[in-house]
Amino acid sequence: MEDSKKTKILIIEDEHFISELYTRALSRAGYDVRVVVDGEAGLVAAQSNEYDIVLLDIMVPNLTGTEILKQLRDPSVTPTFDAKVIITTNLEQSEEGKEQIQSLADGYIIKADVTPHQLVDFLQQL
Repeated sequence: MEDSKKTKILIIEDEHFISELYTRALSRAGYDVRVVVDGEAGLVAAQSNEYDIVLLDIMVPNLTGTEILKQLRDPSVTPTFDAKVIITTNLEQSEEGKEQIQSLADGYIIKADVTPHQLVDFLQQL
């Protein structure tokens, strides 16, 4: 795979252990991976439109994943945004909250239920 053709993934995740697992599995599968641990920095990175996929944790410091997702999907805030956004969370949410997030996202993963290998398989289906 040529570097310029690699699928670029942005992981917005503040749990070091999880981001390490994901980075290792995704890099091994041929993806170009960058991790950001802060919500505000994650939003700026995602808005750069350099990434094909954004793995977005709901609970990150300074700006929640939900707020990031809303800003990415709002054309007046982020006019050119083409990446797929996959929510990653362990947070129990009300059905209403979950449905709202899922309506804006391209996928929704409960981190405790998905191995890094299953994550790779899931992303290859996008």
